[in-house]
Amino acid sequence: MTLKKAFCGATVLTAAGLAAHAENITIATVNNGDMIIMQELSSKWEEETGNTINWVTLEENILRERVTTDIATNGGQYDIMTIGSYEAPIWGQQGWLTPLDGIEGYDYDDLIPAVKAGLSSDGQLFALPFYAESSFTMYRKDLFEEAGLTMPDQPTYAQIAEFAEKLTDKSKEQYGICLRGKPGWGENMAFFGTLVNTNGGIWFDESWTPQLDQQPWADALSYYLDVMSNYGPPGATSNGFNENQALFQTGKCAIWIDATSAAGRVFDPTQSKVAESVGFTVAPVASVDKGNAWFWAWSLAIPASSNKAEVAKDFVAWATSEDYVNLVGEEKGWVAVPPGTRQSTYDNQNYVDAAPFAATVLSAIENANPDDATAVPVPYSGIQYVSIPEFQGIGTSVGQNISAALAGQMSAEDALAASQAVATREMARAGYPK
Repeated sequence: MTLKKAFCGATVLTAAGLAAHAENITIATVNNGDMIIMQELSSKWEEETGNTINWVTLEENILRERVTTDIATNGGQYDIMTIGSYEAPIWGQQGWLTPLDGIEGYDYDDLIPAVKAGLSSDGQLFALPFYAESSFTMYRKDLFEEAGLTMPDQPTYAQIAEFAEKLTDKSKEQYGICLRGKPGWGENMAFFGTLVNTNGGIWFDESWTPQLDQQPWADALSYYLDVMSNYGPPGATSNGFNENQALFQTGKCAIWIDATSAAGRVFDPTQSKVAESVGFTVAPVASVDKGNAWFWAWSLAIPASSNKAEVAKDFVAWATSEDYVNLVGEEKGWVAVPPGTRQSTYDNQNYVDAAPFAATVLSAIENANPDDATAVPVPYSGIQYVSIPEFQGIGTSVGQNISAALAGQMSAEDALAASQAVATREMARAGYPK
């Protein structure tokens, strides 16, 4: 059989040599812009290797539900899953994922250390990062200038509320602020968790007792409900990352606090009507200058149940390589490359020239510390999530309560009381403290 080097540098069989052995792999992924590009460009890998891909592309909450069910039941529906820095170390420890160390020709040393560490457990890597992100503040420079406002280098949430009030003009469908309202531990709780942190709140104390009925949570929820009700768009409980990105790109949001990975699209004039007037700065702070910006890495992992692990490894290596980053730059424009995973991306002058946000994003990712994100000591790591298996269920329930409060279906007090109750019940059921 004929051998040649694949795009990622790993050794694979050519399409001609593989004709009788070509595999069809199934990949479950999220419907974010970077993943849509990956699907579009994956035909190059298929042509190179002779293999084919069955794509299962899902909204974020549904993706999480389906891959979690499949991995926990050893279902074997997927050969590659798109997961994040929450799942990778937990599922790796449980033996549910194929280790991804030692792929021939793969440049592990180029991976940003914090990102690599976030996908590892006991020094073993269980997913390869497709893009990584923190969170920051995006805003309309033109609207700020017209209103005589100046965004500080380090805004506070109090200042953000003042700006949002002055920049809201609902008669023009211009909303002062857009924030995630769609329920889910990785949707509204990704933002809300950072708001809790910077208000001095925690999920659990050092004895693993839930703290969701304490004042910092009440302060965070009061602020969130106030700005979203008065200065946010209607129907916000349906708005997650993708929906708010669309609102911002079409000029309907003056301020948007969300993932740094959005920068490549809001600054892209082919996708964004406001590309020429976007400003950016760090995530706001409240009473505590900690945990105000999250850390996440959307990554590709191979479930242990897959019987096509070698082919899956080749695709994962290809899609997360420096060569893939360069391919996106050449095919889609340098502003569109997947950010946050490789130092070589930030050493690439083509990217630096196209992405005025590059240094800010890299700094945010490197400075987000999951091991030191709270005002007081806690027994867990994680910024916008808690790195325990039980968090996925707890976080989802809390997200539903927060969303219900935003919709006016329950009071803030009841939302937090219900959240405290579910957290207390689930932690007791799981046997905490352990």
